[in-house]
Amino acid sequence: MTLRILVVGAGIAGLSAARALRLAGYRPDVVEELPASMLPGAGIYLPGNASRALRQLGLDAPLRPLGDLIFRQVFLDARGRTLFEMDVAGLWAGVGESRALSRADLQQVLLTGVGGEVRYDTAVKDLEIFDGAAKVEFGDGSVAEYDLVIGADGRRSTIRAKAGLGGAAVPTGQIVYRSVVSGGPPLSDWTALLGRRSSFVAMPMGGRKLYCYADETAPDSPNPDDPRAHLRNVFGSFGGPVPAILAAMEKVSVARTDEVVLETWHRGPVLLVGDAAHATAPTLAQGAAMSFEDAVVLGAELKRSGEDVAAALRAYELRRRPRCGAVRDRTRERDRTRDVPPALRDPMLRRRGLRIFADHYRPLVPPA
Repeated sequence: MTLRILVVGAGIAGLSAARALRLAGYRPDVVEELPASMLPGAGIYLPGNASRALRQLGLDAPLRPLGDLIFRQVFLDARGRTLFEMDVAGLWAGVGESRALSRADLQQVLLTGVGGEVRYDTAVKDLEIFDGAAKVEFGDGSVAEYDLVIGADGRRSTIRAKAGLGGAAVPTGQIVYRSVVSGGPPLSDWTALLGRRSSFVAMPMGGRKLYCYADETAPDSPNPDDPRAHLRNVFGSFGGPVPAILAAMEKVSVARTDEVVLETWHRGPVLLVGDAAHATAPTLAQGAAMSFEDAVVLGAELKRSGEDVAAALRAYELRRRPRCGAVRDRTRERDRTRDVPPALRDPMLRRRGLRIFADHYRPLVPPA
């Protein structure tokens, strides 16, 4: 196969796309603006459809010894009393296992799957589209032409801006806090405590560690100077395992969540994938899953089109937009549910929470 392909970004979306392209018989160039030493921190939760897509990418075997399997999700109120429980293993039966693991471990699996070198410290300085090809100028002054450029460079995508595919990501008003905790309480389930416009989630991720994720809706508040102290202030009154987790917590990373909603994901030979095309708040834990699925579908459509890039990109977008749009809609719906005052929300979730939250995932049970 002779297509000249560039993948911009060596995170989850970019490495997954590169892997799918290699399986389809291509040898893409992969560039990353950051240095190789910048390993992702914290953890990640991969639901069953993420595992299925990794299996389709031939990466399920190296993933198997990593992290911890999640069989059940437990939802509690702020005092630690049960709202409802979800049988995750049953929900994804026949699809794939749900797993929590280190992001750095996942990154390593994806890197080994690419089978080619990533050019780190390599930024895209300019991008010009002409006659069905793209001319790319890199930060070091070198220039190359490609038949297909894949922008997998995240929510703040340079490729999105340079290809004229959309503006900046739109903030959701959420602040998220992530931490990996050693020496916390023993936890066997993915466990969420819902507060007032806030939630605290913890799960086992292997190696006697917990991956913790907390969020709050605070559109007008600045990022806290001391995230650890802020978490203790916001969640210090929570029950269940939260007090013991906060006591053991050391490092906390802070981020603002945002959405990317675009009219189209491609222009000429330039295509956006992953968060660059369809970022959402991380409430459904579908960011990585959507990137893996993007990769699987892109590889399949390029192979089917017989190197007709324009036809492949049209078919790809036709297949992916409804599914990614549904994830965005359900993410918003779950965030709205979370932000209902607890006096109304908690009794409703005790009655109907299992059905409501399971329904968010059911459309993702069939393959992409």
